[in-house]
Amino acid sequence: MLEIILNGLKLGVVLTFLVGPVFFTIIQTSVERGFWSGVMVSLGVSVSDILYVTICYFGVVQFINNPTFRLYLAYGGGSILILFGLYHIFIKSRRNLSPSLNVARERKAYRYFAKGFILNGFSPMVLIFWIGAIGVASIDFGYSKGFEFFLFFSVVLCTVLTADVLKAYLADKLRRLVTNRSMRIMNVIVGACLIIFGGRLIYLADTFLS
Repeated sequence: MLEIILNGLKLGVVLTFLVGPVFFTIIQTSVERGFWSGVMVSLGVSVSDILYVTICYFGVVQFINNPTFRLYLAYGGGSILILFGLYHIFIKSRRNLSPSLNVARERKAYRYFAKGFILNGFSPMVLIFWIGAIGVASIDFGYSKGFEFFLFFSVVLCTVLTADVLKAYLADKLRRLVTNRSMRIMNVIVGACLIIFGGRLIYLADTFLS
């Protein structure tokens, strides 16, 4: 059992160092809206990850591996990232920094959750990664079904979620140093990164047919 936990921690740690649109979104949300808003984004990301692992577990990998499905997902995911990026550059960057908030407002909490879920869930690269992770777990480690599989991916997912919450916490601590000008610059940078990630997905969409 200890070996399974250690293997899960290793994969989880690798995931925490992958820099993508979700990374920038968690940091930006935490700085702008506070720790709990960043946590809600992290939870949305985690739920989408759990959904992917569950789908793979129940043998729907054949459908996910369909090149046409992955092509449409690349176009759809890329378009969503670009739209989020444009929103950050042309709308959010023009807003003044809100007063300090320690807790995400209940009526807006679901928006941050949905933001994390959508950004992570509609990225084909995340989908492909989890398919690969399932392959590593089943072929290299022999965790194909049952308790071993559940424990391994529970550790992986908990490690990733913990790291995302830590990112939100550290970013929140920097809020007192943030000004309206620096927040506008951050929104432009985040928006540009999202557009780059989205554009890259669309540009490389044809490779998902192979």
